[in-house]
Amino acid sequence: QVQLVESGGGLVQPGGSLRLSCTASRIIFSIYGMNWYRQAPGKQRELVAVISSNGATNYADSVKGRFTISRNNAKKTVYLQMNSLKPEDTAVYYCNTMVEGTDYWGQGTQVSVSS
Repeated sequence: QVQLVESGGGLVQPGGSLRLSCTASRIIFSIYGMNWYRQAPGKQRELVAVISSNGATNYADSVKGRFTISRNNAKKTVYLQMNSLKPEDTAVYYCNTMVEGTDYWGQGTQVSVSS
């Protein structure tokens, strides 16, 4: 079964930066698209960024120009570089992929933006 493990969350001041990582196992990582979602308290989970198997990327309007998704296939890892963080970016961030019709999720990593 596919496993996804996120890391890199934490507490940061507004305007700061964080880099999230998600390492996959039990998957031919290079052939699958990878996604980052987030869920803030009391809100629905929302798609933040996607990267296809060939490296094409797309972003939610709320993070365009501030967040960058990337991948390292040799390390089976997808990254989310988050710059110019705002309090409204506070959420649990989840890594996600779909393999043969099944959604897989990591355990989530908390990102808190506060002064």
